[in-house]
Order: sequence, then structure tokens, then C-alpha cells
Amino acid sequence: MSAVIAAAPDSKPRQELDSVVIRFAGDSGDGVQITGSQFTDTTAAAGNDLATFPDFPAEIRAPVGTTFGVSAFQINFGASVIETSGDAPDVLVALNPAALKVNLGDLKDGGLVVLDTGTFNKRNYEKAGCTSDPLEDGTLAKYRVVKIDISKLTLEAVKDFEVSSKEGLRCKNFWTLGLVYWLYGRSREATTTWLREKFAKIPHIAEANISALNAGHAFGETAEMPGEVGSYVIPPANLEAGEYRNVTGTDAMAWGLTAGSQLANTNLVFCSYPITPASSLLHSLAQLKNFDVVTFQAEDEIAGVTSAIGAAYSGSLAVTTTSGPGIALKGEALGLAIMTELPLVVINVQRGGPSTGLPTKTEQSDLNQALYGRNGEAPVPV
Repeated sequence: MSAVIAAAPDSKPRQELDSVVIRFAGDSGDGVQITGSQFTDTTAAAGNDLATFPDFPAEIRAPVGTTFGVSAFQINFGASVIETSGDAPDVLVALNPAALKVNLGDLKDGGLVVLDTGTFNKRNYEKAGCTSDPLEDGTLAKYRVVKIDISKLTLEAVKDFEVSSKEGLRCKNFWTLGLVYWLYGRSREATTTWLREKFAKIPHIAEANISALNAGHAFGETAEMPGEVGSYVIPPANLEAGEYRNVTGTDAMAWGLTAGSQLANTNLVFCSYPITPASSLLHSLAQLKNFDVVTFQAEDEIAGVTSAIGAAYSGSLAVTTTSGPGIALKGEALGLAIMTELPLVVINVQRGGPSTGLPTKTEQSDLNQALYGRNGEAPVPV
């Protein structure tokens, strides 16, 4: 079963903007990265230039509702060349109090805040370390605020589908995405197609998410939004004609390593242990087996690096990857690779290291550890 919602005409003309920086933020389980990725793909298809910055928490599944577990995705898109993901967001979508607390300080004065008031309650205030109610204490006084019970409206949108309350609430990222699509005149077609492909084996989940997406869009069309909140249009960028691809740093690294192995007339052997945010490189390379790429998911960091050293000994282009904590664990084996003069590519995907990870923004401790974190004379080009 799928919902069909008639599109209502905009009540007033859309305001044209040259560029916008949006930050989606919520708990690690709120699907923020998927929301950002879908908005990115749709924005690229609309012809805008863009740059993104996914921001992962350093903790492994920090307690729900805490500031340590906040995940965010920022996109800067516009009608001209975009060179960075932006500094201060124009729009902050905060799906819980912790997300608001962590990210509000970066928002421009007068910026737009979209809140899921269904999560703004005493229990979540305590988890986020809020000493007062941010909806009432003046915290939001210098911003334009849209307060919506997204959780409740999402459950209403998916009630006709065979989903539990927990499964229904997981659709709220798509309800939110639908609203933001309306704000910036974005098409839902590509996201609808993606959902049906992603959940082809569980179609009721696909249709529930599509219903939530449509409901969020319809809310923007029909609701009485605050007077200072309008709808906007960002014209396509004047880009050189040709075929374009949405590329992440992970994709570029995977393709570069594969091209290098092909040019060297050898195979690529990637040995690593999963760790956020480095795991995505394993996922990307695993799809390139037809280019003589071998991927091995090891049982720990030490097994990952020593397996890669073995691959180097056999003549392969050997690669291992990790983040700050893993660099510490790989240290002894790196010394072995240097001592035996075996070429080894070590990719350190920075997060708030240096050792066990910090619940903060990406910073330079990982880099310092990569430069200096070995015993004795161990020259490594970085």
C-alpha cells in the first residue's frame, strides 16, 4: 500500500538564493547520514555544485540521547562553484535536544532551526545535560524556529503500514527530508526509487518511508509555517557540460588505489578491521573485485596490518586502514614493515583521536600520531 498526496501550489513565490548550508543532526540511530546522502544526490541531480561533511561520533553507540552520540551531516550547495562544506550553517535540523545543544553554537544568527518537539522532554533534557528547557529559556531567541512534532506526524503517516512503533519512528528522517525537499524545491522521485530498491525484499518498509517522505513534503505545502520562514530556490550552477559523478573521499581513495595497482601490474590486497569512519573504504573496495582487488576483514587491528605485510611480501600492493585507536594498535607491526623494508600503504581516516577516540570534532591528534607515533628510527612518508 502506498500513499498518494496531491501537491498544493506554493502560497507565495519562492525566494531565490545563491547558496545554502544545511546541517542535519540527530542521534546515531536517526539515519542522519542517509538523510544527508539522499539530499546530496537529489541536489546534484538538480544541477547545483556542492560539498559535504559527514560528522560521525567517535564513540561506539554512545547512549541514546546523549551529546556523545550526536551524528551530523552538513551540505553546502549553490548556484556557483562550491569549494568547501561551509563554516556556519544557515539551517540546522535537530532531531533531539542533544543535537541542538551540540550544533546550535555553529548556526548563523537569524538562521533557521527545525526541531522535532516530540523528543524535547524532561528525560532527553537530562540525557543531553540541559539545565533548562531550550524551547522556553531564550536559547533560540536569535534564530528563526520551526517547532514540529515530527515523531508524532511520522507515526501518523505510517499507520496504514505493517510496521511497529519502533520501525515507524525510524522513518522520521525521511519525514524530515520531505520537509526540507519542499523548502528548497527538490524532487522526491530519486529518493522514492532508491527506497524501493533498498528495501526491495521488505516492501512495506519501503512504502512506509515513502509515505513519511510524502507527508513531510505535504506538511510544508499545506501547513501555516511561521511568517519569517518561506520556501526557496537555488538555480543550477553554471558548470561545464559533461558527465558528472557524486564522489566521496572514500570513493576517490578506492579508485585511486585500484588504478595504482593496475598501473603497477599487480593486484591490490586490502586487509583491515572495521572502525568508523574508515570502514567505508572496505565497503567500496569490496565492490571492485573484477579489478583484481582482494579485501580481507580481519578479526582485529593487529591481524589487519600483519596480513597486509604478508601480502606485501608476496608482491601485492598492500593496504590497511584505520582511525586513531587502530594506529596505536598497529604501531609494532609498522616497525616490522619498516625493518623488513616491505612497502605498505596505511590509511588513517582522522577522527577525534589520538588513542581511544574523543566525542569531539575531527582534530589533529590523529595526524600527530601518524607522524610521530612509533618507536626509534621509523621513517614514514605521510
